[in-house]
Amino acid sequence: MPFNVGPWELLLILLGLLLVFGAKRLPEMGAAMGKGIREFKKNISEMKAELDRPADSDTPQREIDQPVSSSSGDPKKLSE
Repeated sequence: MPFNVGPWELLLILLGLLLVFGAKRLPEMGAAMGKGIREFKKNISEMKAELDRPADSDTPQREIDQPVSSSSGDPKKLSE
């Protein structure tokens, strides 16, 4: 058993969860937790694939536009 938890301790923990949350809520919580773990693993693998992917020279890189400076120091009015 992981974390050195025996079968009796595991049974006691499950019984405590059953008493606190109820029999109807436990499967819902387990499903939600499983979905969250799957989503987390999927995102981690996508991030690893993105980082491991070589940078293509064919792929256009996003450029940051330089701010446009006005000829005068005054801000433009909306009516202009």
